[in-house]
Amino acid sequence: MRRVLLPALLAGSVALPFAAPLRAESKPAPVRLTPLRLSPSCTVSQEIGISKIDLAFSRPAVRGRKIWGDLVPFGQVWRTGANSATTITFSHPAKVAGRDVPAGTYGFFAIPGEKTWTLILNKKAKQWGAYEYKTAEDLLRWEATPQTGPFQEYLDYRVIPIDNAHATVELGWENLRVSFPVVFDTKAIYWAHLEDTIKKAPDNDWVPWYQAAKYCQEQAIEPQKALAWIQKSLKISETYSNHEVAARIDKDAKRMPEAVAHLQKAIDLSKGKTPKEYTENLEKEMVAWKAGK
Repeated sequence: MRRVLLPALLAGSVALPFAAPLRAESKPAPVRLTPLRLSPSCTVSQEIGISKIDLAFSRPAVRGRKIWGDLVPFGQVWRTGANSATTITFSHPAKVAGRDVPAGTYGFFAIPGEKTWTLILNKKAKQWGAYEYKTAEDLLRWEATPQTGPFQEYLDYRVIPIDNAHATVELGWENLRVSFPVVFDTKAIYWAHLEDTIKKAPDNDWVPWYQAAKYCQEQAIEPQKALAWIQKSLKISETYSNHEVAARIDKDAKRMPEAVAHLQKAIDLSKGKTPKEYTENLEKEMVAWKAGK
C-alpha cells in the first residue's frame, strides 16, 4: 500500500509554521481639503552684506475690529502675529537695538503700550501664540516708540536695508508702525568668509585668489596680501579680470610702470570676450593713467 505524503497534499490549504505571513494592505492616504486660513502664513528674507534676516509669521487682518488696546491689549505679551509666535533668524551675530545677539532663531514678542512698546527676543523660538511664553527665557528686551502710518489691513513685516551692514526691521498693522535697528559687523564677517574660502581654494583655480585680492583692493585693506593673492591668481591663469585687479593694486602702491603693463594686458585680453564698453572704459583709464591722473 502506497504512503500518501500528507505535507504535500496539505501544502495548498494549510499554512506551515515557517511560511511568510501575508502582508497587510496599505491604507490609502486620507483625503482632506486645504484649509482657508484667515491669517495666512508668510516669510520675509533679506540679505544684508552676506548675512541674512529671516522672519516667519502669520498675517492677521483688521476685519473691521479695533486692534490696539482691544484685540491686542495694552500691557500684555503679544505674539506679534497670529497662530504660532513670530520668529526672527539672524544668520550671523548682530546688534539689535544696540545689544549683542548671537546668530540663531528667536521668538519675537511685544508688549504694546499706548505710547511705548517693549520688544522681546525669546530664546524659545517655536511656540503657539504666547501661551507658553516665559520671561525667564528672554534673551533681550528693549523699548520702542510706535509711529502712525497709512492704514494696513493685514499685518506686515519689512526688512529695509540701509547699507551692507545696517537694516531696519519694521512691523506694521492697522495704523501703527514699530521698528528697530539691526547691525552686522560685515567687515569681520566677510573677512572670516574670505579666509575660510582661501583655506579651501585649490592651487589650480585662479578665481578665489582673484576675488580675495579684488576685495582687498576695493576696501583699501591688506595691500601685501592682495598683491600675493593676485600674483598667485595670475600664475594659475592670466585673464583680463585678474590683470585689471593687478593693475589697480600696483596703481594704489604707485608702481605705475607695472600698473600700466597690467592694464594693457587686461585691455588686450578683453577684446572680443567682453562687451566693448568694458574695453573702452579700460582704454580711457589708460589715457588718464599715462597722463598722471
